[in-house]
Amino acid sequence: MLPYLFEIGPYRVPTHGFFVLLGSLAATLVFLYEARRQRLLDDRLLGVLFGALLGGAIGAKLSTLWLYVQVAPEPSPLGMLLEGGKSILGGLAGAYLGAILAKRLLGYRLHTGDLFAPAVALGMAIGRVGCFLTEQVGTPTRLPWGISVSRAAAEHIPNCPYCASGTRMHPSFLYEIAFHAALFAYLWWMRGRLALRGELLKRYLLAYALFRFAVEFVRGNEVVWQGLTRSQLFLIPSALLLGLYFYRQWWRRSDRAPAFAAQPRPQPESAKFRGMPQ
Repeated sequence: MLPYLFEIGPYRVPTHGFFVLLGSLAATLVFLYEARRQRLLDDRLLGVLFGALLGGAIGAKLSTLWLYVQVAPEPSPLGMLLEGGKSILGGLAGAYLGAILAKRLLGYRLHTGDLFAPAVALGMAIGRVGCFLTEQVGTPTRLPWGISVSRAAAEHIPNCPYCASGTRMHPSFLYEIAFHAALFAYLWWMRGRLALRGELLKRYLLAYALFRFAVEFVRGNEVVWQGLTRSQLFLIPSALLLGLYFYRQWWRRSDRAPAFAAQPRPQPESAKFRGMPQ
């Protein structure tokens, strides 16, 4: 709908790239603020942050290269870099792996998930604004908040068969923006309240996996198997692994509860005879 946001001289600033950059900057600032507040900010942590950002950029690009190779008549390394798409799920996976690799290379042993979780949620909420303004809107709907686009705007939206006809569609990216904004508020409130360090990021990942699986049904992405999209096929094992992690955590906590917790406290010998008839 809005492929370019504004112009700086002869250069046109792409809308999607601008909001992705803005979201990345906001996420970085939140991460640094939290690290400073917890007195964890040092050179090695900055290295972990760099590893996550680099891994996210590589993962987002690599996860869609197969699409470029499939449609490009003569694929080239430069074309893969400039014309290939990006995937949020690939970016999240790449950022996670990049942070882990950086921590191992730097010998950083502290948990960083609590620092990344609210930062990622805020960055996603901002970055998805660019997706809403440039990508496929969603599937047709009769709900009152469905949106339609003009024919002129439809020409700039790829893979949207409903756009040109003026059909009202689910604003799927608005759903995701609202979800991430609310999740950021929750994660910001929960920071420092969990007994297990690093668990905040896993809560975010599980919540987003479940939400994204559901919203895929109204995103309008290509169905590839049994009514499911590629993103949903990736999310099924991811959500199961995260669910298994939380189940194990719950089981361990309940298993550690002492068997005698419900029993009355042992009393001194003298107390046993108090109140008894003499």
